[in-house]
Amino acid sequence: MRHCSRSITRKSILLKDADNRCMDVENIFDYFNDIKIVSNYDGYFYSVNEALKILLLGLLCGRKNIREIHEWATEDIIKDKLNKEFGIKKIPCYYWLTCLLKLINIDSLNECFMNMAEALIKEYGTEKPLTIAIDGKTIRSTDKMSCYESPLHIVSAQVAEFGITLAQKCVKGKTNEIPTVQSLIKTLNIKGHTIVADALNCQKETAKIIKERKGDYLLSVKSNQPLLKTDIEEYVQDEILRKQMDCACKSEKNRERVEKRTAFCTTNIGWMDNTEQWAGLNCIGAIHSEFKSKKGKSDEWHYYISSRKLTAEELLNIARKEWVVETMHWLLDVHFREDDCRVLDKNLQQALNIGRKVALNLVSRYKQKNAPKATLSHIMFKALMDTSFIKKILQN
Repeated sequence: MRHCSRSITRKSILLKDADNRCMDVENIFDYFNDIKIVSNYDGYFYSVNEALKILLLGLLCGRKNIREIHEWATEDIIKDKLNKEFGIKKIPCYYWLTCLLKLINIDSLNECFMNMAEALIKEYGTEKPLTIAIDGKTIRSTDKMSCYESPLHIVSAQVAEFGITLAQKCVKGKTNEIPTVQSLIKTLNIKGHTIVADALNCQKETAKIIKERKGDYLLSVKSNQPLLKTDIEEYVQDEILRKQMDCACKSEKNRERVEKRTAFCTTNIGWMDNTEQWAGLNCIGAIHSEFKSKKGKSDEWHYYISSRKLTAEELLNIARKEWVVETMHWLLDVHFREDDCRVLDKNLQQALNIGRKVALNLVSRYKQKNAPKATLSHIMFKALMDTSFIKKILQN
């Protein structure tokens, strides 16, 4: 095992110049070679690096927890494949595997994860402005376990155009999400790109930080900013004023449910009070969603502020991308049953969360490049049935 005592060196994460995009990910595990551990241990036959490699390989095969991963890795045919194809000579017992994974320094693992994510983003190129969706997710099982002072809540940033989770930070409970989001944004190079976030993160300080880092924002406005919401709502709901706003419409049908989304946008905000409190504010907008199904009709309004001078068409497209991070959270539960994970150790719980995101990043990358019509479950199943297929996912 490489017990690394030196600090991990990493440039500010995300989206360097397009000239650097030629970096290829030849061996994804190289990004995790600099893992640190929280204490020394007496194991002579096993290493933390190999334990982490087993974890990541198992998750790529769709295994949902450490018990399933260990049962898979100890099958005779799999043990032989792991030795020949990935250089894993010995598989620790279940107890030792969990002990080794508990030793991982989560901060160093997170640094390695962000290095890997940065390399994946560079493969796509970053000439065009991108959208970075930020939101938090609580691991529900930790709310019911007395060993956790508060439920484990993890804030993630995802590049919407590529479906790649870029960075994350852990926070004690959802009530601390706002400062954690602000701290996470400070680690990102968002110059020229747009941050989208829900109403909880519609905060003056958050907008200020985004503009200081030369990015843009599109923030949802709800009742936690009552004066701002009232101003936008009264303007939009005035039929005469609304007719003067830029307008765009889009309809979608999903089985028997039809959704019509109409966006209204304007840069005419000189009438608003205290706009100087919102750094770089240039635009307000609204989206009216109308639903039709067998159960009847319904509708709802959503209001937004933006530092970009958006058209109504752009508002429709960018606002929709806020949900990509929610989709990633849904995938964590569907494919890995994260909310049912009852691991008592906080370090191990976070290591599993990062490992799941590594797996989703890599499988999504393979799907986009090679099998756009395949489901993530199908790709993971192929990896489970044929370990040599895992190399195609890693080296694509």
